[in-house]
Amino acid sequence: MGALAADWDACAGGGNPFVERGFFDALFDSGSATSGTGWVHDPHVIRAEDGTVSALAPVFRKAHSWGEYVFDHTWAQAWERAGGRYYPKLLIGVPFTPVPGPRLLVRPGAAPDTRDRLIASIEATVAKGGFSSAHATFLEADDRAAFAARGWILRAGAQFHFNNPGITCFEEFLATLTSHRRKDIRRERRVAQASGLRLRWLRGAAITSDQWAQFHSLYLANTDRKWGQAYLGPSFFGRMAEKLGDKVMLTVAEHGDTLVAAALHLRGGNTLYGRNWGARRHVPFLHFELCYYMALDLAFAEGIERVEAGAQGEHKLQRGYLPAPTWSAHYLPDPRFRSAVSAFCDDERARVEAMIAEVDGPYRQPTGAETA
Repeated sequence: MGALAADWDACAGGGNPFVERGFFDALFDSGSATSGTGWVHDPHVIRAEDGTVSALAPVFRKAHSWGEYVFDHTWAQAWERAGGRYYPKLLIGVPFTPVPGPRLLVRPGAAPDTRDRLIASIEATVAKGGFSSAHATFLEADDRAAFAARGWILRAGAQFHFNNPGITCFEEFLATLTSHRRKDIRRERRVAQASGLRLRWLRGAAITSDQWAQFHSLYLANTDRKWGQAYLGPSFFGRMAEKLGDKVMLTVAEHGDTLVAAALHLRGGNTLYGRNWGARRHVPFLHFELCYYMALDLAFAEGIERVEAGAQGEHKLQRGYLPAPTWSAHYLPDPRFRSAVSAFCDDERARVEAMIAEVDGPYRQPTGAETA
């Protein structure tokens, strides 16, 4: 990132590992997000009067929509059928990472209008560079408000998160659930833990290069099973661990020195982020144990306030993770295109809000009287 290297983390803060310079460096250095894979990095920068970088945004020029997790392929098809040209477009976000976080990285103490100026510079690039649109994905509240204030269209999605009300151990967590869910989770954990595999956490420098190589093979196996695309290069995970240290963790199931299954987690501030998972073979309930239950164990032990278990997966609901809205913002200067997308997003937002409001979670009613 050249001259921006010294300023990046000062603007990013440190509460979210996915916007730290080291995470982006790992994506670039591993060949995962480069011009060759369709991610042309074009960071936008705002400077104070003395020349200091006061804000920046990770902007990418893109000729496709892969690896974004806010799906706009139908928009592209509709606009091109109408005679428009959807690509290239701009994306403000983190490649291959459906994790909410800051997208307008503002240095503490920057002028109040800094976010507005940064968004304006992105809009100007759309006009000057012949882009159809700009899209900012997985936004935190301050950025969402700033984009909305400039008239960008807001789009809603949902993920499944666990917000800890002060629980300190897994049994205390189970006591908040219905009797049926308590019994199911106890059974799932019992089966997974009796698999004959060694289940444990690995963190930071304790994870060897061989274990990272094995984890990449598990990641490839998982994407192959799901007919997905393996975006992350072989060296990405190890490079990320070198950059981020103890913020990077694995839950692993081992047979001797072999990783039979593993799940990647990152710690940032008071949040534990679940990311990639893979397994060599199916072991009943091992996915739930490594991805969800051990994550909750760590959250209770270390006082972590929130566990974000990644994109999609309504099966997380019955394991204590409740739906939470996610947000993206979209700038489409053509009035016809904007009108159609705005109507689509209004309808979609109503459906998402209804789903969240109507969800039947696994928790006991406050007045319920159940026995284990």
